[in-house]
Amino acid sequence: MSVEIEVGLENAAKVPVDRMELPLEEPPKKGLASPRVRRLLIAAGAVLVVALVVLYLYYRNRESTDDAQVDGHVTPISAKIFGRVSEVLVNDNEQVKAGQVLVRIDPRDYQAAVDQAKAALGIAESDARSAGVDVPRTKENVLSGTSSADAQLLGAQADLARSEVAYEQAQTNDLAWAQANIDKSRANAKLAEADLARYLPLMQKDEISKQQYDAAKANADATASALKADEEKLSQAKRNVDITKAQRDAAAARVAQAKAAVNAAQADIRQISMKSADAQSKIAKVEQARAALEAAQLNLSYTEVVAPIDGVATHKQVELGQIVQIGQGLMTLVPLQDVWVTANFKETQLRSMKPGQKARVKVDTYGRSFDGHVDSIAGATGAVLSLLPPENATGNYVKVVQRIPVRVDFDHNDAPDFNKDGLLRPGMSVEPDVKVR
Repeated sequence: MSVEIEVGLENAAKVPVDRMELPLEEPPKKGLASPRVRRLLIAAGAVLVVALVVLYLYYRNRESTDDAQVDGHVTPISAKIFGRVSEVLVNDNEQVKAGQVLVRIDPRDYQAAVDQAKAALGIAESDARSAGVDVPRTKENVLSGTSSADAQLLGAQADLARSEVAYEQAQTNDLAWAQANIDKSRANAKLAEADLARYLPLMQKDEISKQQYDAAKANADATASALKADEEKLSQAKRNVDITKAQRDAAAARVAQAKAAVNAAQADIRQISMKSADAQSKIAKVEQARAALEAAQLNLSYTEVVAPIDGVATHKQVELGQIVQIGQGLMTLVPLQDVWVTANFKETQLRSMKPGQKARVKVDTYGRSFDGHVDSIAGATGAVLSLLPPENATGNYVKVVQRIPVRVDFDHNDAPDFNKDGLLRPGMSVEPDVKVR
């Protein structure tokens, strides 16, 4: 069917129009009656179910807590000696290296103590050397004196033995022989006197010759002289007895003197022990003086407070010119290369938790997560390890779920570049998530 349209607006109204009746469309369904809505709801429900199943499967073998923080070795730096601070060589929150000088204390007093200790050590060493020379010299002199005293004692004992033999001989043999000669001479003299007395009247009567009488008289004189001589010999023998006795007594005195000398020499031997003990005492004084010097040098070295480890110097409490006491805190060193997480899990969360299990640690500061693993579980709850542990036997008791500290180490925390940028610092709040199965 064709429709002719005449040109011109004025003729538009005159053009006949054939009207067609179009079929009426039904209005669209709304709400749950709409198939599209139903399909969307079914898809959304399926997605939700899948998400819930995935979340259930993900979280059923995981335990997490927000009661956790980063921990580290916080090393307090304190003064080991008393003195005035002459230099402070580090600023607050400055990175320092192990062995770096942090603070210097005025060393003059401690240097003087070192000088005094050196002088005392020199004196002690000199005394020890002198004592070391005295010991062998005293030993040599004492041994020489002992040998001389022993020799003198042996000589004196020999002289005493000879004197005793001479005394015994003079007292027995010589004296008895002289006494026997006297008896013999006295008998001869009496016989000669008796013969002379008989010859005198005979000579007067001329019964014997003058020559016989003179011979008898000469014999009488000779026997008298022999008797006198033997008496002198007896006196000499008695004097010899006295002399040999005196010699024996003198020899005995020399023996006693030699014994006294030996005893004195033996007493001198004890001087060797005394000298040796004195030498040992002076050697001990040397060691004592050397120890005092080492202690003084050690105190002098303490005038330089050095960093024991690498870390960040923080919480500085020392100023130039300050008088510090022994044990006074100066600052704190925090090594950022050795940090871990202390997570306080509920006791009900530890049923399947074991060392070595994987963990994911979310750090609140950066919103980042780091890989880690469970290192160990504390041996007691935090309440028991607190300053005032609970006393549940006092009467009233309320059961409270306890928390037990769990250490979570970051993976690769032993690498040289671990936490090199210092993102992890002790005290930061974290949320560890541990996969327990």
